[in-house]
Amino acid sequence: MAVCAQELPVEIASEFQRAGIPEEAVGIVIQPIGLSEPKVLHNAGTVFHPASTMKVLTTYAALELLGPSFTWQTGAYITGEVRHGILYGDLIIRGSGDPSFSQKDLWLFIRKIQDSGIREIRGKVVLDRSVFGRINFDASVFDDAPLKPYNAGPDGLLLNEKRIDVYFAPHGDKDEVEVVLEPRMEGITIVPPVAASSACGDWKNGITVHFDDKIAYFEGEYPLACGIRTWAIHPYQMSDRRYFESVFVKLWRESGGVFKGQVEEGLLPADAVLKAEWTSQELGLVVSAVNKYSNNVMARQLLLTLGEKFYGTGATIEQGIAVIGNWLTQKGISANGLVVENGSGLSREERISPLTMAEILNAAFMSPVMPELVSSLPIAGRDGTMSKRLRDDPIAGKAHIKTGAINDVRAIAGYVLAKSGRRYLIVCMINHPNAKAGRQVLNRLLSWAYENG
Repeated sequence: MAVCAQELPVEIASEFQRAGIPEEAVGIVIQPIGLSEPKVLHNAGTVFHPASTMKVLTTYAALELLGPSFTWQTGAYITGEVRHGILYGDLIIRGSGDPSFSQKDLWLFIRKIQDSGIREIRGKVVLDRSVFGRINFDASVFDDAPLKPYNAGPDGLLLNEKRIDVYFAPHGDKDEVEVVLEPRMEGITIVPPVAASSACGDWKNGITVHFDDKIAYFEGEYPLACGIRTWAIHPYQMSDRRYFESVFVKLWRESGGVFKGQVEEGLLPADAVLKAEWTSQELGLVVSAVNKYSNNVMARQLLLTLGEKFYGTGATIEQGIAVIGNWLTQKGISANGLVVENGSGLSREERISPLTMAEILNAAFMSPVMPELVSSLPIAGRDGTMSKRLRDDPIAGKAHIKTGAINDVRAIAGYVLAKSGRRYLIVCMINHPNAKAGRQVLNRLLSWAYENG
């Protein structure tokens, strides 16, 4: 990519000034697809925190290296023998790192296992999550908000992104609050909050959550005036094993199965026999979920999957990062200053220059996987994280844009079909304490690119 000095458009420079964002805190590339002459180039070689625009790199690498039709297989194996519907041995569930494995998938998987002839398990249920190496993950490190679902960590046998929807249903006549968990969980004692007559207000602040392997304790008061509310949480105090176990056992029994034994972690024995297999949705659909709704845990799973496919079982984050680095080198994309920590952008360590991001976007548009990548990006004014932005602007429906937002960072990266009919790639990264005010400036920049491209 040729680097030619370009001035910021006067109206855009004025917008940044009004937002209290100095020009040195901003990096921009606007360039016609397939051409080396940029229309706007500003601090393009400087490395910035990209926030969730880093997902463009991770998802593009996954699409090219694995293929859009790539799938994950979760296997159910047995030891011992089955007689008259009873398994006299262990059932082993071997995870594959599937980012999209849901409660519904698990229910259908259980149906397949039971349809294979197993109705009762007399041995243990063994969970093999060794596809990824041991991960020391602390959900509170990024922003000290471990209950937030986006702070869930990767797992070789990830289920429901380790998320729980908590439903609060007050009963005014009984002066109490009922709490229901979704997914339903076996062996978890629920302690509801105390019903209160106060105004609803910011009701979550009145409840302290303790959710471990045995108890879901909602300490505090829930105002009856709130009515029925839902709170999506990440039960970070609960082990990954226990989360899977509690949902599996509940669904197994609800499906008519019998199991009274123990669930434990372990490795697939060499003599185990495959009885059923669950195949995930294709990677192209997973990438759409990652980019449209900026799914962080799925992006982490993709990075580890890249490591596993090139380095084998027990893959580490470092191996996934190495795969992406080698791939960029082979494509001739400069990566000066690039730092990948987890591939999601939910990081204070990740760095990339607008110039490198622009090269990635340009290469992606020329790639056989262009349709899958472009369609995965939120459409301005239409869906995903861009659904409420630029709805009434002429650009609505004419730009595919990945957004990024963490404290002190706002960013965009994607493609604009300009009014002229020419396609442009656009990258803008803002790193500054006033970055939150930059959201409207980014919208204005997108409109400018549409009108002037």
